[in-house]
Amino acid sequence: MSFPRALARASSPSATRHGRAVKTLAALTAAVVLTATGCGTEPVRSGASAPDDAAPRRTSYPLTVDNCGQKVRFTRPPSRVLILNGTSVGEVESFIMLGLTRPILANVQHYGVSDDPSMVAAIKALPTRGLTMNKNFDVPAEQVLAARPDLVVSTWSGGFDARNGFATRERLAAAGINSLVNPVNCANGKPDASPAEKEAWRHASIESSFRFMTLLGRIFDVQAKAAQTVGALRARVRDVRAKVAGKPPRKVLIAYPGMSMMNANGLPAIMTGGIYDDVIKAAGGVNSFAGRSEDTTRTLNKEQLATAQVDVLVVGAFTLTEKPAEEAQRLFAAYPQWQASKTRSYTVVSDGAYLGPMNAWAVEKFAKVIHPDA
Repeated sequence: MSFPRALARASSPSATRHGRAVKTLAALTAAVVLTATGCGTEPVRSGASAPDDAAPRRTSYPLTVDNCGQKVRFTRPPSRVLILNGTSVGEVESFIMLGLTRPILANVQHYGVSDDPSMVAAIKALPTRGLTMNKNFDVPAEQVLAARPDLVVSTWSGGFDARNGFATRERLAAAGINSLVNPVNCANGKPDASPAEKEAWRHASIESSFRFMTLLGRIFDVQAKAAQTVGALRARVRDVRAKVAGKPPRKVLIAYPGMSMMNANGLPAIMTGGIYDDVIKAAGGVNSFAGRSEDTTRTLNKEQLATAQVDVLVVGAFTLTEKPAEEAQRLFAAYPQWQASKTRSYTVVSDGAYLGPMNAWAVEKFAKVIHPDA
């Protein structure tokens, strides 16, 4: 379950019992101010690897993209892009890595830390145009429309939900504004999602991150840059897979202490499923809670955490004020029965575990502690 996905559940109109946690995380977020040719709903199984792109072609306009069941038509590369928050950084980081900063009119995505430290400064340098978020973590409809973008990008379909005060895709289209959802997240916040969209969402993977970048390459006519960038990132992941191949997988727990408001019992947010499992698997491990439902982050209790098999602890960081090393020691002290506690085996991750181009960084970091002899 991705962070935006978990937060979507907490911030949905029906999830009133999580209101306090949502408000807390909203304040935290404000303080530290997800197929290229189709709808992108074909699932990629954990560990699957797509072939490197063939020689890219130039984009021919008009270009029509089927995105989450909607036809989006581009007559030219967008030049006034508004990137919504969605408690994600994967989309804005994809724009940056593809050299697409000039078309960004305003960006609301921002974390305080990154597995690639240079990314924090790159995001901070982007314009925000004074946009503010409402209680549901994103830019309200009136501000979006007033900014007059030609493309609005959201990590999930819920970023266009009128019930949360956001501009719908239909309302944007009526104003001549295109909209785009990270294809793997079509089902997230879309009540009438198709079976294929739901399947893609459940099986989000590292390849899902690459597919979004490839899609941007087509839309903005930077297909060569996208192919080169994706190829290099994919090669890094492939190299790690090769190094750890055949080694016994070790149990890995990803815990974000700074996101304890996401858990009903006040525990660190334990991430499992989808892209989290895929990143761990690529590094030669297996998630300590692999196979658990998407509600694990919210419902996990202390007894379940105490009895988990944990060979390696991954401490997630979200803001600059967090101290991951200290958090690791606190967890080791609280759960001395973990093998990781006995060997003091841990590493730190931030955005590399989420949907986005930083996955290669996380895979490399995880592998070093999961299989230090590889």
